Amino acid sequence: MVRAAQRSERGPRPSVWLEGGARRGGRGGGQPSGLDRERITEATVRLLDAEGLAKFSMRRLAAELNVTAMSVYWYVDTKDDLLELALDAAFGEPALPDPDADEDWRDQLRALAREYRALLVRHPWLSPLAGKYLNIGPNALAFSRVIQQVIRKTGLPAHGLTGAISAVFQFVYGYGTIEGHFLARVAATGMTADEYHRDAMTAVTRSPDAAEVIGESTRIMEARGGDTVEEMMERDFAFALDLLVAGMEAMVARSREDRP
Repeated sequence: MVRAAQRSERGPRPSVWLEGGARRGGRGGGQPSGLDRERITEATVRLLDAEGLAKFSMRRLAAELNVTAMSVYWYVDTKDDLLELALDAAFGEPALPDPDADEDWRDQLRALAREYRALLVRHPWLSPLAGKYLNIGPNALAFSRVIQQVIRKTGLPAHGLTGAISAVFQFVYGYGTIEGHFLARVAATGMTADEYHRDAMTAVTRSPDAAEVIGESTRIMEARGGDTVEEMMERDFAFALDLLVAGMEAMVARSREDRP
């Protein structure tokens, strides 16, 4: 516990990945057998998926692993360290395209966006952690590297690359976060997504203040099409992504016209 005490005197460490190499077992000899960082991180991800971020604690994790809380501290110094490790483990799940492959950047960008959306929906706890930590673990860096390489293939000028990345992946971050929270609320009710949606729409239209806005939203949704919540979400996501791709294509064309 000396290291943790020394760190508290200096202030919080920016990242577990800046500790001079991620530790893989302990503060000396005698660490508990059968444990390592990988196993602890896997259990953390399972608990976060099952119970959410608010209920997660080192004691709860220790109980899941059938060890004492102090046993976990042989491998991580703080709860934040463990959450950061879990965050990077999740970033290792998406299937990444090969930027060097003879494949259109549009297809690769759509594939990356869909993988990121699925990740956020699958792990609703990921979005608040992604906003809290530096995201410089090996998996997060690999994900970011591929995104940068694919965006470079668009032909956008160098000064616009970070803006393009923000436009696409902050959109996906927001969309996937809201979708993940919606599905978590649905699961808590025991309803299907379609049942929950019908129930919510019926209830909200009883409010005079909301009726006009909801009525207009209903007409927009009918024009969009889609018989189920899943289909509606998929159509919205695909169309929004197409708008972003079209915008990048237009910016590439404009930059070419502006060249002397």
